[in-house]
Amino acid sequence: MKKLIITALILTTSFCFSQSEEWTYIFDGKSFNGWHQYNSETVGSQWSISNGELIFTNNRDRKQDLVTVNEYSNFELSIEWNISRGGNSGIFFGVKELPEFDEAYITGPEIQVLDNKNFFTSTKLHKSPSLYDLVSTDNKNLIVNKYGEWNHLVLKIDNQNNKGTVTLNGQFAFSFPLSGPEWDRLVSKSKFRHKDYYTRKAGTNQEFLAFGAFKSGKIGLQDHGSDVKFRNIKIRKLY
Repeated sequence: MKKLIITALILTTSFCFSQSEEWTYIFDGKSFNGWHQYNSETVGSQWSISNGELIFTNNRDRKQDLVTVNEYSNFELSIEWNISRGGNSGIFFGVKELPEFDEAYITGPEIQVLDNKNFFTSTKLHKSPSLYDLVSTDNKNLIVNKYGEWNHLVLKIDNQNNKGTVTLNGQFAFSFPLSGPEWDRLVSKSKFRHKDYYTRKAGTNQEFLAFGAFKSGKIGLQDHGSDVKFRNIKIRKLY
């Protein structure tokens, strides 16, 4: 009996350990290792770290989006965010650092981070946690905590099954396509359809829409001129 109990404890411990090991923290809570400013090798002066939090403090020096060194394709991202009163920020995926662009949103779709109550917007497509200008939630019971409080976002990007999923504070918000006719339809009705979001294929004169075009890309955090905090940033691969 004693041996059976010990064996069960070992198996339980091993299971819990393996489950937690699926997640990898991409922010270690104390350094900028694995991160840099978009199209730069450094980190902008507006970013700092304190108490395990990645903090953006606005000083009116714009275009300091932070992106990961690594790229990700099929994954779940877990991240907590805390926006300031009247604040606006975002979390990007599928970001490519292209020399002709100076901000992450031009290539990377954005999950909106917003003080929904105090930041005026005329459309649900710009409310948190929408896929900015593309898809909003139909969940009328979705809890979005107010400014100064933490929200927990889980973003699932599954290119293999052409599906993205947003969960906020443990509640399903919405899902969306990542490519194909339905994605093209969403983009065609958005600001991202314009020529400002096009780039050329290397060595050719052929242009293509850069926004949302990449199945592998970087995670990004937006400088939108508002104070914001992020913490507990971790990721796990799906395949």
